[in-house]
Order: sequence, then C-alpha cells, then structure tokens
Amino acid sequence: MYQAHFGLRELPFGITPDTSFAFSATSHQEALNTLLVAAGSGEGFTKITGEVGTGKTMLCRRFMASLDEGYVCAYLPNPLLEPKGLMHALAHELHLRVKTRGDVQVAIEQLGKSLLRYAEAEKRVLVCIDEAQALPPDTLEALRLLTNLETEKRKLLQVFLFGQPELDAMLAQDSLRQLRQRITLEYRLQGLTKPELLLYLAHRLRVAGYSGRPLFTRRAVDQLYSASMGVPRLVNVLAHKALLLVYGEGGHEVETKHIKAAVKDTSSAQRSRFSWWRPRARRSGE
Repeated sequence: MYQAHFGLRELPFGITPDTSFAFSATSHQEALNTLLVAAGSGEGFTKITGEVGTGKTMLCRRFMASLDEGYVCAYLPNPLLEPKGLMHALAHELHLRVKTRGDVQVAIEQLGKSLLRYAEAEKRVLVCIDEAQALPPDTLEALRLLTNLETEKRKLLQVFLFGQPELDAMLAQDSLRQLRQRITLEYRLQGLTKPELLLYLAHRLRVAGYSGRPLFTRRAVDQLYSASMGVPRLVNVLAHKALLLVYGEGGHEVETKHIKAAVKDTSSAQRSRFSWWRPRARRSGE
C-alpha cells in the first residue's frame, strides 16, 4: 500500500468503524449529546437514523465508550432475531443467567429479576441495537415489553435504536404505535458539510501519522464533496482510491483527476443517489 510513500503509520481512510479516527462533525456531536442526555434521563427508547454510510455504527461505539462505570451496556450488531433469540442475546451480553428456551413472557420475567439486581447496585442497563431497521416487528414488541420493567424511579432497561430511514417507515405501522409513542428522543444524522470535509480529511490523515502539507487540493476537495455529498463512508472509499492513484503515479498530491477516476471506479459515487436525503436534523417535539 501507500503508507510509506506518504509517511503514514496506517491507512487513513478505512471503512471499518474505528473510534480512534472519530471526527466530531456538528451532526455527530449533536447526536452524541442526544444519546448522553437520554442515557442520563432514563428514557425508555431513543432513536438515531441516518442514510447508509453516515456513521451510525461509529456513533454507537463512541456513545458506548463515553459511558462511565455506572452503566452496563449490551451491544447487538445483528438484530435479525426472533423474540427468543433476542432474549438469549441480551442475557449473553449482560452476563445474566436466564432460561430463554421457554415462553417469551417467562424469559421477560426472568430478565426483569436480573435487571432489578443491576438497579439495586445503582447500575443503568442500556441496549444499543445497530441496523435496527432489520428488527422483526415481533422482536420490537418484545423489546417494548422489556421496557415495561421498571422501579418507582426509573426504567430497568433503556433501548437505543440505530438504523437506516427504513426504520421510520417500519415504526409507522399501526401495530407498533405503542412503541412509537415511547420514543422520547430521536435524531437524524447528516453527512459532513463542505467545510467539515476539509477538516475531516486532515484529521484522519493526522491520526494516521501524516505531517506534511495538505494532500488534497481545494478543487479535489470540492470534487470529492460533490461526488460523496459528505457521506463519510463514501468519502473514505473515494479518498483511499485517489491516494492509490497518486501513489501509482509517484506523486504527492491528490488532484481533481484522481477524484474523478476514483468516482468512475465507484458505482455508488453518484450525486443523484444522495441529493434527496439531506433533511434538516431534528429532535423529538419539533
């Protein structure tokens, strides 16, 4: 690869979420603040949505890393589970001894007893579910029943849903109206703004060990923004390919021609596929 050529310790534009590369764009910081407020207030359900590649998994990991020892967190990256599978996964993540092979209601009661012990120890229990749009409706209903478990002061379990916009459509179903009413805080992630993109590129390069002059020309950054609309994952894919092209030429600067060539090699880098989804970020109650 091109690390040695550019004086890098590691690849700066990987697509695997790595919190060491986390960049506090406005949208992400507002979303993180929303999550922390929800965790502290003991709300039952919190929802974060965003288009593919906007950094929901990165945000989820940042959130969990921000929690102190007063929280116990279960992370479910693969939510395509039936209700019994959900109970088993939660019991495993939370290190609870619960018999999940029987009736779902029995499993909920057993989980409730175990969660009560966490509450007695002054621990808040959170469940973070990534790709939540894949949750079957029956499993969502089981989650709602779990959030019925509470003391006189607060919920025994808080649920944080991270999903694509399809999650909103699913929750709009009449059969899920009870759960929908329990979502007290929500936020819609957006991509990077053009000014943020320039900072984002510099930040990731710096974390990867780069210390030279800017690698991307201003026109190259403009071209990159136009092609990616600020979607972080797509930015990373195109920036990585552009650096490969520069390395292949023996050069030391990314120009518009390199971005255009990277776009040509990336089918998803078409502005028309992203221009429609940039709504204003909103919170519940707006």
